[in-house]
Amino acid sequence: MPEEEVGKISDYFAKIGVAAIELTGTLSVGDTIHIKGHTTDFTQNVDSIQIEHQQVEKANPGDSIGIKVKDRVRDNDIVYKVTEE
Repeated sequence: MPEEEVGKISDYFAKIGVAAIELTGTLSVGDTIHIKGHTTDFTQNVDSIQIEHQQVEKANPGDSIGIKVKDRVRDNDIVYKVTEE
């Protein structure tokens, strides 16, 4: 499946399983993302996006967002959006 880079992990909150992502592309609820790094490699759906503790449906380049992730992520892991073709 084709993928486009949409951001980078900037922080991870282990107790609540949330990743902070600095976006370089757009991301919407319902998108499928692939997070890849030195020891990280998994795909999941985006169920919700938060900006400053507010739920949003879509986030744009430059936004700093939080999403719940199913596995541990690390700083500077790359976030890709899986694109349907």
